[in-house]
Amino acid sequence: MKIHEYQGKEILRHFGVPTPRGLACFNVAEAVTAATELGGAIWVVKAQIHAGGRGKGGGVIVAKSLDEVRVAAQTILGMHLVTHQTGVEGQVVRRLLVEEGAQIEREYYLGMVVDRESQRVALLASSEGGMEIEEVAKHTPEKIHTLRIDPVFGLGETDAAHTARQIGIPEASIAAAVLVFQGLYRAFVEKEAMLAEINPLVLTAEGKVIALDAKFNFDSNALFRHPEITAYRDLDEEDPAEIEASKFDLSYISLEGDIACLVNGAGLAMATMDIIKLYGGNPANFLDVGGGATREKVTEAFKLMLKNPGLKAILVNIFGGIMKCDVIAEGIVDAVREVKLTVPLVVRLEGTNVDLGKKILADSGLPIISGADMADAAQKVVAAARGQ
Repeated sequence: MKIHEYQGKEILRHFGVPTPRGLACFNVAEAVTAATELGGAIWVVKAQIHAGGRGKGGGVIVAKSLDEVRVAAQTILGMHLVTHQTGVEGQVVRRLLVEEGAQIEREYYLGMVVDRESQRVALLASSEGGMEIEEVAKHTPEKIHTLRIDPVFGLGETDAAHTARQIGIPEASIAAAVLVFQGLYRAFVEKEAMLAEINPLVLTAEGKVIALDAKFNFDSNALFRHPEITAYRDLDEEDPAEIEASKFDLSYISLEGDIACLVNGAGLAMATMDIIKLYGGNPANFLDVGGGATREKVTEAFKLMLKNPGLKAILVNIFGGIMKCDVIAEGIVDAVREVKLTVPLVVRLEGTNVDLGKKILADSGLPIISGADMADAAQKVVAAARGQ
């Protein structure tokens, strides 16, 4: 689950990380009022969407008067903000963050992720703040410093200070940087995040170290332990199909292809998408119905897939272990009849009660194409999508 910048900064402040003073706003009048309450002579008006690159897309404007704040808010609110993370369609801006300005001397990058190989939280720090960290990694990887944190001892002062020095934070500001590093680590661990970024982390003219931005992604499987994080959820920022899928306990992610996939198990789903690509097709979604799919869940899964206007074919790839092939076959037949399927459907079944499952499909009288194995099914669905 993703949250907005202003929400991320609320979390950071709770863990002792300094941020600029700011207020979230939902209309132009609130933006002007926020600037008035904050005081000062310069403000930053920021679009709040779940995507990076907002500044390059015109979603961050510096204002030097209340009139400029008003114009900036009018410009940003309601715009379709297009960034490298939104796609060409962009994302509608419905929220703003109005912040006080800061006198920036230098910008840094600070982030944390889970390193699966070492099974530790990895702290990533760089002197190249304000840039996309992927570009830094591509062109100047030596400027990214990585620290894998011992989960027993946590992020100690010595390690944090050493990393701060590596990225060029002045000695007079090392103590302040250590507090930021440790605060971000505590927030990451205690809130069960999957990603936490401060980009840029800035050094001000007064030597303060401040989080000028904040990005958090959280483990959705852990949200039942964090109602305070769940409360941050903004459904306007999420794919309506993915929201609908969550109501039926379906793991669904929209993609840009034209071949829909319905699979049981995340690993098999990834392999299915890979083999579709291998044979020249493009998957339209990731859809895992889980190990205990019912007829109802299968029907809802078909309805979700069919909402894609560019859909040309569907591949159902089921390995029946916990889930029995005859049950999934009955669900497929019921779903196809209910939704009045108009695109080709290829089904590959394997596992428990596979013969019975195949018989149910064959006896249904429906135009279902059978796949002997994954490779055969993938080739058939790609051909069907091409009208062959």
